[in-house]
Amino acid sequence: MAYRESFYRYLMTLRDADSNDEVAQFANNAQNDQTFPKQEQDYDKLSDYLELNAGYLSSMSIFDQAYQMYRDKMIY
Repeated sequence: MAYRESFYRYLMTLRDADSNDEVAQFANNAQNDQTFPKQEQDYDKLSDYLELNAGYLSSMSIFDQAYQMYRDKMIY
């Protein structure tokens, strides 16, 4: 399955410092994560990374929601 841009690049379009939306907060926090796999597109690899390294992510369901939005936007 080929996407046109990395998940990280898509996620950065969802940042909003003034929003209480969980996906926006995830994006804001991911921007400050120096080791985030910025070129990655694969769900499993991203999920593994976040489960081990993203203390700022209160629930993996937030990642699942953001990843589904990414897939919906990237695949026609």
